[in-house]
Order: sequence, then C-alpha cells, then structure tokens
Amino acid sequence: MTILDIRTQYFQFENDFVNNLRCIPMIVRYKLDSCRIKLQLADWAKLSFEEKEQLADLPCQFPDEIEAYGRYVNALVWKYTGQYPSVLKQIADSWNETQEIPAEVKEKASEFACPQLTTEQWRNLETLQRFALVKLGRSGHEGSNFPIACSEFGLM
Repeated sequence: MTILDIRTQYFQFENDFVNNLRCIPMIVRYKLDSCRIKLQLADWAKLSFEEKEQLADLPCQFPDEIEAYGRYVNALVWKYTGQYPSVLKQIADSWNETQEIPAEVKEKASEFACPQLTTEQWRNLETLQRFALVKLGRSGHEGSNFPIACSEFGLM
C-alpha cells in the first residue's frame, strides 16, 4: 500500500474563504472523496466553524480513518438536516495517475493560456496539489482559480 503524505493545509488560492470556511477547502474535498461522500455546500454552511476545522484536521488516510471520517460526516449532516449526504458511486481519481497528465488539467491549462505541464512536473506535485488541479479543471465556478493554483504550485 502506498502511503501518501496528506497533511492539513490550505492553499493560497483559497485565502478568500479560509478565515471563515464558507466554502469547502480542498483538504476537506479530498477527504470527502476518500470516503465517497458528496457534501452539498448548503449542508457545509450549516456546520459550525469548529466542525469545519475538525473536518479539515481529522485523519482520513488509512481504511479505519476513512471509515471513521465518513461516519463523522454522516452524523454531522444528519444532525443539521435529518438526512445523510449522497454517496459517490465511483471516484474518478485521475490525480493519483502520475504517468499521464489528466485531460481536464490539459484542457483547463489551454483555456487559461497556462503553460502545459510536463509529466515530470505533474509527478513532482504533492497529491493534494494534483487533486486541486483536477478539481479546478473540472469545476466551472472555480475555474478562475486554476491559473492562480498553477502559479502557487510553481508551474508558471
């Protein structure tokens, strides 16, 4: 089993919301994907600041941690909504593929006239950085953060 170094961190491109955690930061999104939970922003908004911080800080790497994290998220959402969050049937985890740059990252780089990444640059990024680029490449409303993230990760 590969051991990934996923530590709690917030990226500079998230600075406009990390002081109040009004949006779901990448570290939490990564952990939610790890336990296959789709947390709606409306449900996230109902959580206390302390609960949001806990979701960023709690371990979610090994199978028992992933299971515990998922139970905790489910309990929190149930507490505020009386419903459980959706379960993701499958995760397209192209950020874990280090031999080839995912198509959505290449396309978003072209869209924003960012330099095309080399496979070596992609491979040398931390897992959470690759995750962020894939998510920013897929997402319409956050796409403007893609070039900012590329710059932050030393790719421009």
